[in-house]
Amino acid sequence: MLDFSKTFEKYEALVCDVDKIFKSVQEAHKDCVRCELYCSDCCHAVFDVTLIESVYMNHHFNRSLTRRERRPIIRRAEKADRRFYQIKQKLQKMYVDRGKLPEEVLFQLAQERVRCPFLNDENLCDLYDRRPITCRVYGVPTSIGGTARICGLSGFKKGTAYPTVNLDTINDRLFEMSRDLLQEIGSSRSKIDMSLVPVSAVLMTTYDEKYFLA
Repeated sequence: MLDFSKTFEKYEALVCDVDKIFKSVQEAHKDCVRCELYCSDCCHAVFDVTLIESVYMNHHFNRSLTRRERRPIIRRAEKADRRFYQIKQKLQKMYVDRGKLPEEVLFQLAQERVRCPFLNDENLCDLYDRRPITCRVYGVPTSIGGTARICGLSGFKKGTAYPTVNLDTINDRLFEMSRDLLQEIGSSRSKIDMSLVPVSAVLMTTYDEKYFLA
């Protein structure tokens, strides 16, 4: 069995730092951060996760949940994966067939909504403690590629200066950890360190020797 423990420790340290940042912004702007129990707006956002996050979630999904608990989540993942395929086809037509600018395609992507397979019927996350970093910072101002983003349900106002989480810096660290993970297990698949996949694909992938060492 592959041992990811060293890289997992680095990732968990980063998660701890991110949670502290979120808490500090939340405490400083209590009227603006409106995250609460059963709020699932972030659970319908379309985003991908890095390799280290993928392996980490997959690892704990298969070890912390029983087969019976995993079964409905897998069904939801299959449904979400089909939806992601439809969105991909739609965006490809916008870009290739209709000649839309990349900015227009990205704007359309931001409007799409796909239910996360971890979101259960009680509107709670089945893997909350192991959720990816994008979920952890949703609700406070973030920036990526020089563009600021805020949750539409928050009280943050556009054009006003707030403490902002730089996702580019965090993603750089995640990609670095993904490379560390590949080196830790001696994988020859070095090109997958920059891979990004939706959560639904994470649940339907087996991250074993065959995947990493073949």
